[in-house]
Amino acid sequence: MTQEPSPLPSLDSLLRAPETAVLLARFGRTATAEALRRVLAARRAARQFHAPSAALIDLAADSLAARFVHSQRPVFNLTGTVLHTNLGRSPLPPEAAAAAAAAMRSATNLEYDLETGRRGERDSHIAPLLCEITGAEAATVVNNNAAAVVLVLNTLAAGKQVPVSRGELIEIGGAFRVPDIMSRAGAILKEVGTTNRTHPRDYEQAIGPDTAALMRVHQANYAITGFTASVPTEVLARIAHAGDLPLIDDLGSGSLIDLATWGLPHETIPQEALAAGADVVTFSGDKLLGGPQAGLIVGRRDLIRRINANPLKRALRLDKGRLAALEVVLRLYLDPDRLTERLPALRLLTRAEADIRATAERMAAVMQRHWPTRPVSVASCRSQIGSGAMPVDLLASVAVTLGGSGLESLAASLRALPRPVIGRIGQDRLWLDCRCLEPAEEAEFLAQLPQTA
Repeated sequence: MTQEPSPLPSLDSLLRAPETAVLLARFGRTATAEALRRVLAARRAARQFHAPSAALIDLAADSLAARFVHSQRPVFNLTGTVLHTNLGRSPLPPEAAAAAAAAMRSATNLEYDLETGRRGERDSHIAPLLCEITGAEAATVVNNNAAAVVLVLNTLAAGKQVPVSRGELIEIGGAFRVPDIMSRAGAILKEVGTTNRTHPRDYEQAIGPDTAALMRVHQANYAITGFTASVPTEVLARIAHAGDLPLIDDLGSGSLIDLATWGLPHETIPQEALAAGADVVTFSGDKLLGGPQAGLIVGRRDLIRRINANPLKRALRLDKGRLAALEVVLRLYLDPDRLTERLPALRLLTRAEADIRATAERMAAVMQRHWPTRPVSVASCRSQIGSGAMPVDLLASVAVTLGGSGLESLAASLRALPRPVIGRIGQDRLWLDCRCLEPAEEAEFLAQLPQTA
């Protein structure tokens, strides 16, 4: 028995169809031909031999769109965590993002001295700015703060002991543990004190011939309260210097300004750590500082020189795009009066509750029309700073909440929007904290909402 000839159009005829031209221009001939070939093969396998060319081309277009969609996409962060690690932490100022894009598009003087015509240093684009802002003698930069800690310890304490308070042996997201990092860096951890109380004598008794440095670690993501004691930086610095040792201060999410100026809780800044006697200070570029992912190291000139000479520095260095963005962000700090206007992270952290409520009320009114059968309301809530910064301090905020059944399904449908909306479920409601939804983005947010739910 002979098989009935397939009336399906040929691949060649589909490729020559006028409707295919836009696919060829967008995705190229190879990918478009493969998508059409798969559509035809699927129809033949299902013995569906009758289909108009336009319908087959539409199926191929859907397949191509799914194949070529960007994996990393902009989202609306309505979680209530401003510096959300899983959502990329600090949003960059537009001019910083533009500088990064411009640097990536062409050749730059990344490691080229334009005055001498000879090889230069990539750190020269940001080190003077860091020194000017923090008052440090010298500065350098690597891929992130974890890398900064590894590089500092490997340079100053490989094979030797570094006393650290037990209350500072942190674990943060992604199973990052200080003891493990110290071990990988080649340093030997010497625990001192107890979880809740560490005294000067604990460090003094820990210092011996194999001690290379003392180290303080920022307590990220948690706080120890109650019957506690810790050693102030200036006291710890005196103990270290009496033993001819450097003091390393890992500030983690360190800001470059006193956030108390805007009514936020005070967070130790590098300027304060250096003034108190710390010899090397490390902190992140993409947390409270508001820049791209980076690990910043500031401190004594002789120690920074040794750190830069470590072969690991090359493996941990920053690319030209992030260096360009970081330079722009650091220059914003030279104009502190306008910092809250120009630095998105700080603008979101200091946003007034009344302004957030106005946004929430506008959103709620429109969202109720999109979900007429669901209870939609405006509710006070608390935002988190995030990324290990001020873990117990919350910011007064306002959210749109949606109730009813199927909240997980509703949350999934919002995540499936062209620009995914990320909220959180709690107390039998879906909470959309409006702190990070700025007025300029409201129209885009509302335009993509589904008509029914």
